[in-house]
Parts: sequence; C-alpha cells; structure tokens
Amino acid sequence: MDQRRAPIDTIAAAIRRERERVGLSLSELAKRAGVAKSTLSQLEAGTGNPSVETLWALGVALDVPFSRLVEPRSAPMIVIRAGEGPTVPASEANYFGTLLSACPPGARRDIYLITAEPGPAREADAHLPGSIEHVVVISGRLRAGLPDHLVDLDPGDYVMFAGDVSHRYEALVAGTAAVLVMEHV
Repeated sequence: MDQRRAPIDTIAAAIRRERERVGLSLSELAKRAGVAKSTLSQLEAGTGNPSVETLWALGVALDVPFSRLVEPRSAPMIVIRAGEGPTVPASEANYFGTLLSACPPGARRDIYLITAEPGPAREADAHLPGSIEHVVVISGRLRAGLPDHLVDLDPGDYVMFAGDVSHRYEALVAGTAAVLVMEHV
C-alpha cells in the first residue's frame, strides 16, 4: 500500500483562506463544488483525506488553480526530491499527482509529476475554463486525452489537450510516470 498522503495542513489553510477571500460560507462552497458540507468542514479542520477530484472541484468553485490548494507558500529556491512533495491520490484510480511548481503571480501554470499504475483509468472532470494540459511521459506507457480521442504514449512522447473538458489518464504498464504542465489561460 502506498503511504503518500495529501499535505492536509496546507490544504486546510488554503481552502479556508480562498473561501474567505471570495466571501463564501461553508455551505455555499460545498454546494458549488458538489461536495458534502461535512467533507468540506473536515478538510478545513485538517482532519479530512481529500481526493484529487474533490480538490479540483473546490478549485473550480473557488476559481483558483488546483495548486493554490496544495502547495505551501514558496521559498526563493525549492528542491523536491523523488518521492517527496505534496501528493494527492485519485479516489478511484491508482493515480497520484505531486505538485512540483505552482504558478507564480502573473503566470497561470502549474507543474506536476504524475504516477500511475494499471487499473481503473483516472477520469478527470473539466478544470477552469481555458485550461490546457501538456503531458510528457517519462516512464512506462500512458493512454491520455479526451474520451473520444485518446492516444497511447511512450517515454519521451508529448501530448497537449484541452483541460476544460472531461479527459482521461490510464497507465498501460506498471511504473508509469509523466510530467504534466497545467496551463490556465
């Protein structure tokens, strides 16, 4: 069993900070994101265990990139060693997203390391309007893209597709990893 956990203290503070920034109650944010108020309350209290899907839904409801909810405030230089970094699992696939770099002020992009194992595909909901995903496979084999236009990728292959519509990631072999650059235009 994988022992990677979401950075819950950072997530709790970020959700609270962003919810208060836009002036929403717990109930209103939960309704807009399509999550239970009790789940949101647990996340803000730092006792929940959020999935990628829940955090994306909250990001869309708050009109902020996913990274704003999982990355601690940054220092002038950041080194993230393999196996480290804020990692969040998917709820129904053996898929993990590790934030490597959040967009700095004035930019709208985030960089993630994606690791996945064969099994159920990661069915991703639409992200913020105008989002574009850039993916470079670094190991294994990955099937990715839009449901009606999936492509199989090998190490070194690159694909770009709209992230503001539903899309999919599926590991075809064990040890699949990719770099994802999420562009928010």
